[in-house]
Amino acid sequence: MPDWIRLRSRHWTQTKVFDVLGLLFRLLFGLAIALGTGFGASYYALTDGRLLAAVRVGPWVAWPDVGQAAPNPYTRAYLARTGHLQLGHAEGIQFSAFSDDDGEALDARCTYEIRGTVPGASFWTLVATALDGTNIAASDALPALHSERIARSGAGDLVAAVGPHLSPGNWLETAGKGEFVILLTLYDATAFSGGNSALGDMPSIRKLVCP
Repeated sequence: MPDWIRLRSRHWTQTKVFDVLGLLFRLLFGLAIALGTGFGASYYALTDGRLLAAVRVGPWVAWPDVGQAAPNPYTRAYLARTGHLQLGHAEGIQFSAFSDDDGEALDARCTYEIRGTVPGASFWTLVATALDGTNIAASDALPALHSERIARSGAGDLVAAVGPHLSPGNWLETAGKGEFVILLTLYDATAFSGGNSALGDMPSIRKLVCP
């Protein structure tokens, strides 16, 4: 067989091998992306899922399906992850804030102002907790602020300070360090009750003092 035929045959064989290897690489790469996306979405749903099933208003997050007879899968994952005792759907709803209005994580060394209108409810509480759910109020005598014992602004809005620095008016003194969560729990609330799926304004969270 002439040399040029052998060279062409060898070149053709190498080309085919490279084509097969390229195809296998693209298949494996596509499979890796698909698995990564699937596992990533599952992990997010189990560890957070706020973008998928929660309602966000500014820094506040709530899970309207909590307490329903058949909550959606993301809410079930949230309940399984936190293990917290939840209100029944007719009893109320809880809003959580992990950051202030600027998107910065809440820091227990800082003091924050909570100002604005609280959605309609017969009773509400405002609590500061560590990320593991531990109440970080500095005094056992005042573990939370609540609607029955606060001074309101002239417009009837909530104005309160949460943090370790002495503040006038409504002040929930806290202790500790690291990130924390502000929980606003509405009992017998009108938000998301019956056919009402709309939610108006929520109080703002603004950093006042930080070392």
